[in-house]
Amino acid sequence: MSTRIIRDIPFNRVEGDLEVSIEYSDGRVSDAWSAGTLYRGFENLMKGRGALDGLVMTPRICGICSTTHLSAAARALDAIAGLTLPDNAVRVRNVALMTEHVQSDVRHAVLMYMADFAHPAHSSHPLYAEALRRYAPAAGSSVIDVVRETKRVLEVIAILGGQWPHSSFMVPGGIAFAPSQADVVQCQQIVGAYRSWYERRVLGCPIERWREVDSRAALDAWLAENPAHRDSEVGFLLRFGREAGLDAIGAGLNAFLSYGSLDLPGETAVLAPTRQLVAAGFARGTAVADFDTAHISEDVSHSWYRDRGTLHPAVGETEPYASGQQGQAYSWVKAPRYDGHAVETGPLAEGVINGQALFVDIVGAGQVSALTRQLARLTRPTTLLPAMQTWLQELLAAHGAPIIAGDGNVPDGEGAGLVQATRGALGHWVRIENGRIARYQVITPTAWNGSPRDARGLRGAWEQAVIGTPVADPDNPIEAGHVIRSFDPCLVCAVHSVRRR
Repeated sequence: MSTRIIRDIPFNRVEGDLEVSIEYSDGRVSDAWSAGTLYRGFENLMKGRGALDGLVMTPRICGICSTTHLSAAARALDAIAGLTLPDNAVRVRNVALMTEHVQSDVRHAVLMYMADFAHPAHSSHPLYAEALRRYAPAAGSSVIDVVRETKRVLEVIAILGGQWPHSSFMVPGGIAFAPSQADVVQCQQIVGAYRSWYERRVLGCPIERWREVDSRAALDAWLAENPAHRDSEVGFLLRFGREAGLDAIGAGLNAFLSYGSLDLPGETAVLAPTRQLVAAGFARGTAVADFDTAHISEDVSHSWYRDRGTLHPAVGETEPYASGQQGQAYSWVKAPRYDGHAVETGPLAEGVINGQALFVDIVGAGQVSALTRQLARLTRPTTLLPAMQTWLQELLAAHGAPIIAGDGNVPDGEGAGLVQATRGALGHWVRIENGRIARYQVITPTAWNGSPRDARGLRGAWEQAVIGTPVADPDNPIEAGHVIRSFDPCLVCAVHSVRRR
């Protein structure tokens, strides 16, 4: 006879408050409920403020991905004003956003994810002693190295945007000030040094060699090729993760979403299949369809909000209704859906939709896992760093070219700012009336990945991904933690509040 046990898993190392309850039966997770427990106020706090206030306030939604929120807020105003950015403004915005991505990807892997490799629950693992040496919190060699190097690369945003986090240098039609030639050269040096470190320590090979890894067989060959590959952070992730069974858990929904991001300047040496470095699309498995913003909706049937039905964010409402534990609501996170589907967003989704051969091969073979998801995140900088270097060189060559279009005024109207944040699809939907914000709605990546059920009972991405995960100790379900952390949760971005009248 099976035994049903329900356990709450409070997640530390997450910005914001996340609590996941799992039902454990016959040694495996049989059900899960993901709850955002923190109550905040940005969408309603924006109402009635000046049209430009989102550029200052929304970067405060998150201290990890503040540049991404600034990007989304600025793009929404660009759309309302009908402005096309000058090439140098596109380059500066892109480089700043990519800097935030490349530091966060590595920080999450080493400081948040692989920290669990040093947990006593893995003490019988043959690589446990090495994991302790690398990832012991605040002491491991990799931890110290990553903190030092990612801190340095963030100086790029401080140079281009004045500060990090919470900079506000993006304005409607471009950027507020042009970096000097000396500033750009300094950024080149910082990014070049970070790339050299990333290749040496994280990849164990040049980026060009990694890009040749185009299948599961090629990945195995790369891992066996030389000690530098095996001893790199990517190599250790693969060796430890496979031995720990992380390649067999966390499959999830097999549905992926990318809004697209990083527009190409009109004149650039960076090549991409579309006019964005990161393509937009919706995929079921590896079958990719065009992205259509009209298919986005939010369901609040299981969230603590007044239920006005399933709404597109352009007409959405954020009306908190704290019903407590009664009824079916259990989270402050809404449930975004794409054409009725719960989806996964983030680096793996980008890899599939961008047609990266390795991840298309893995997903096509039905081998999505927590390990796959983390591999996609840790290797995403191989796409971003070369483009960053190219755009900085082009910025230097085009020094003195325009950095802004328009007169800085934002007319009344509606617009959306859609980007790919570090954790996936981020959108800001804005309406301006009489020069002030009449509506502001935000859907974050963690709202997609960490959503509760919808009216049809469909689970969100990581609620579904954790189902079937074997758990050795129900009082310490570290295996379930591996699955959920592979999505890089950031609950501070996913929850809402209201201004008291």
